[in-house]
Amino acid sequence: MPVTQQGQINTTALVVPDLYVQIVPPQTQYINGVPTNILGIVGTASWGPTNSPTVVGNLAQYAAIFGPVMARIYDMGTALAAAVMQGANNFHVVRVTDGTDTAALIAVLTNCITFTSKYTGTFGNQITVTVGPGSQSGTQKVVVAAPGLVPECFDNIGLGLTANALWVAIAAAINGGTNALRGPSQLIVASAGVGVTAPVSTATTYTLATGTDGASTITSSVLLGVDTVPRKGMYALRNTGASVAMLADASDSTSWAAQIAFGLAEGIYMILTGPSGDTISNAVTVKGTAGVDSYAAKLLFGDWVYWLDTYNNQLRLISPQGFIAGLLANLSPQNSTLNKQLQGIVGTQKTYANQQYSSAELQLLGSAGIDLITNPVPGGSYFGARFGHNTSSNPMVHGDNYTRMTNYIAYTLNGGMGGFVGKLQSPTVRQQAQDTISAFLSNLQQQGMIGDANGGAAFSVVLDKTNNPPSRVALGYMQCDVKVKYLSVIEFFLINVEGGQSVQVSKPATQFAA
Repeated sequence: MPVTQQGQINTTALVVPDLYVQIVPPQTQYINGVPTNILGIVGTASWGPTNSPTVVGNLAQYAAIFGPVMARIYDMGTALAAAVMQGANNFHVVRVTDGTDTAALIAVLTNCITFTSKYTGTFGNQITVTVGPGSQSGTQKVVVAAPGLVPECFDNIGLGLTANALWVAIAAAINGGTNALRGPSQLIVASAGVGVTAPVSTATTYTLATGTDGASTITSSVLLGVDTVPRKGMYALRNTGASVAMLADASDSTSWAAQIAFGLAEGIYMILTGPSGDTISNAVTVKGTAGVDSYAAKLLFGDWVYWLDTYNNQLRLISPQGFIAGLLANLSPQNSTLNKQLQGIVGTQKTYANQQYSSAELQLLGSAGIDLITNPVPGGSYFGARFGHNTSSNPMVHGDNYTRMTNYIAYTLNGGMGGFVGKLQSPTVRQQAQDTISAFLSNLQQQGMIGDANGGAAFSVVLDKTNNPPSRVALGYMQCDVKVKYLSVIEFFLINVEGGQSVQVSKPATQFAA
């Protein structure tokens, strides 16, 4: 009486009389949408791994891995701080350097041991290593500390050891840990030399030095990186699931084409920016010269933002990218940045000069496919995005919602429908595939993410003989044609008011409850 999985036995060739039970998996399948809240940021830092996408959820986690927010251009901590203020909480960050970064280190005594920071950067210059007597007599204790991080304590090292053997034991403890609870140091690596000088009899603290960030000559090429293994810069974000990404402060228009190509390939909405203090005429000219016209990128005008950096106690002028990217990551994909309030903005270069954009200026920017942050916006006197557009000149696809919903639906289907490949194409399998897609789209409609404002159908899914002729079925093709209607973003609210003593009202006045 065998029990098997469905499809493991040939049910048309049984010989032995018996009871055969087949376990049939659920025939109704559902797919869940891919995350749309992952924000990728590429920039510099004073600590942490380089060219390695690292997941962080808040500023505390970021600081523990990459060091503090730095008051300088291209700093990814600054962009992340601005994004966090908009509610973003899922980041894949990539640290880049210009190649001149060095690790902090210090040599102890005469060729006895060298302590080197695990990562390059100036944060390593704040690491201290204290060497002194251990809790157990005849042993040594090493405490490794850095600002804002839990100290690492390696105790009872080298019982009975002296001279060089003791330094070798100390290095082994730091690099390999002392037990299951005290693993290897996450701050330094130790290299024992050949020195034989005994440690100082009292606890002595050594501070690492000469670490550098490699952030003095950052260019757009460094931020872009290379697309060969091991990938660097922006290309390290491949296959991370990021739905929005930015190269911190990368205002060089020569990088925009590469960013757009990457965004199209990965389904990522790339957030671009113009240079600080840009002019409208220059921005329009540069965008046209660069040939930027794609739904895969959003270009922000170079009216940079004044932000109170409480980490460095100063008012700084920073790129608008972090604010918009953070807002997008925190919005459901059917929504636009248009008219949404942005948090943490003290002012922009324009508003700080007590100036406002005229309708003519806004028309120039909007017609060119350039968005901006300003105050006021249609909703009131607060800072927000003025257009909610990407860089496309096609009004049918130039909304933030088109980019994000299209990527969301496409990558959800790409990630959830692959299980049908390899199955036999039958009416049952066709129906299962059609039902799976329809169920997903029905969920979107039920949640108000797609639909027709006038009550029409929100989507259609066709997978039958009309789009699968025998000539293609015989070659292994199964085609499903899907149409989805996105809800329109209200950009122009027109109210016609006729007032006067001679106005003829054809319907009773609306009665309001007392």
